[in-house]
Amino acid sequence: MSIPASGDRFAAFRHRSYALFFFSRFLAAFSIQIVSVAVGWQMYDETRNPLYLGLIGLFQFLPSLLLILVTGSVADRYNRRVIVSICMVVGAMCSAALLFLTITHSFAPWLVFAILIVFGIERAFMGPAVQSLGPNLVPEQDLPNAIAWNSSSWQTASILGPVFGGLLYGASAVAAYSVALLFLVLAAIMMFMIPKPPQRNAANKVNWGEILAGFRFISGEKVVLGAISLDLFAVLLGGAVALMPIFARDILELGPWGLGMLRAAPGVGAIVVAVLLAFYPIRHHAGHAMFIGVALFGVGTLVFGLSATPWLSIGSLMLMGASDMISVYVRETLIALWTPDEVRGRVNAVNMVFVGASNELGEFRAGTMASIFGAVPAVVIGGIGTLAVAAIWSLGFPKLRKIDSLEAPQR
Repeated sequence: MSIPASGDRFAAFRHRSYALFFFSRFLAAFSIQIVSVAVGWQMYDETRNPLYLGLIGLFQFLPSLLLILVTGSVADRYNRRVIVSICMVVGAMCSAALLFLTITHSFAPWLVFAILIVFGIERAFMGPAVQSLGPNLVPEQDLPNAIAWNSSSWQTASILGPVFGGLLYGASAVAAYSVALLFLVLAAIMMFMIPKPPQRNAANKVNWGEILAGFRFISGEKVVLGAISLDLFAVLLGGAVALMPIFARDILELGPWGLGMLRAAPGVGAIVVAVLLAFYPIRHHAGHAMFIGVALFGVGTLVFGLSATPWLSIGSLMLMGASDMISVYVRETLIALWTPDEVRGRVNAVNMVFVGASNELGEFRAGTMASIFGAVPAVVIGGIGTLAVAAIWSLGFPKLRKIDSLEAPQR
C-alpha cells in the first residue's frame, strides 16, 4: 500500500538536510542562469552569429550523452552528496575561467566552447547525483512536497537569475561572472555541510548489465518512458531560449536588461504554478494534466514566435513556463516514486540526457534553423511541432495519459 502524502505544506523543510540541499541547489541554479545570460549575450555581441548561440547548447549537452553509461553508475555507487559538492566546485572553476577571459579581453568563441564542455561534464555528473540525492533526504510521504519545492527553487532561480544576470551584464561582464563564481562556492560549502544520507548502493559488480540497468528499467516501465520522452521531444521542438538574444536585440529592440526579462518570464509563470503545486498538489487526473501542460507549452511557443510586442512576448513566455511546470512536476514525481533507489542514479542519468537533449540540443536545433530560415520561423515551426508531439504521445502512451494520482505503484 502506498504511503499517503503529508498534509504539511512545508514538510520537506522539517528535515535540516533537505533545507541545506534546497538552498545549495538554488544558489547553483541561480549562478547557472547568470552565466547563461552573460555567455549568450557576450557571444552574440562578439559574433552576431545565431549558429554560435546554438553551439552553446550543443557543447553543454554532448558530455551528458557521451558519459551516460558512467554518470548514473557513479551516482548509484558513491556518495551522492560528495559528487554534487565536487561538481559545484568544478562549476565555480569554469566561472572563474570565463571571468579570466573577460578581464584579459581574451574572449573567443572556441575558448568559451572549451570551457562550456567542462561545464557540460560537470553537469553530466551532477545531474543524476542531485536528482537522486533529494529522495534520500526526506521520507516517502514528504517526497511530492519536496519535489514541488525543488521545482520552485529552480524556477525562482530562473526568474531572478536572468534578470540579475542581465542587470549585472549591463554593468559589466566581469560583475556577472564574479557573482556567479561566489554563489557556486557558497553552494558547494552548503552541500558539504549535509550529513551523509542513507543510500542503497548498487551491490553488484560493474558489468554491462549493471551499466545498462537504467535503460532496461525505463524501456520496461512504459509510464516512465512516456513521461521522459514526451518532455524530450516537446522541449526539443518548442525551446526558444537560445534565440532570445536575437529577439531582445533585433525583433523586440530591448537591451541586456530586456533579455533578462525575457529569460525570466518562463520562470515567473513556473514559480507561480510550482508554489500552487506545493500547497495544492495534483491528486487526480495527473496524466491528463501533463498532456494539457505540454499542449499549452506549444501554444505559448507559437505566440512568442509570432509576437513583435514585448508585453505579449513576455506573457507567452510566462504561459510556457507555467505549463512546462505542470509536466515537469508530474514527470519528476513519477520518476522519483516509480524508480527503486538502487537504480535511481542510472535512471536519472538517462533522464538527464533526455532533459539535456530537450534543452541544450533544442537550443542547437533552434540556432541552426534560425541561421537557415530566420529566428521567427524557427520558433513557430517548433511550436507547431510541440502540439503534434502532445497529440501523438497521448495516443501512443495511453497508460501515462490515464494515470490518476501521483503515488508509488504497488510492487
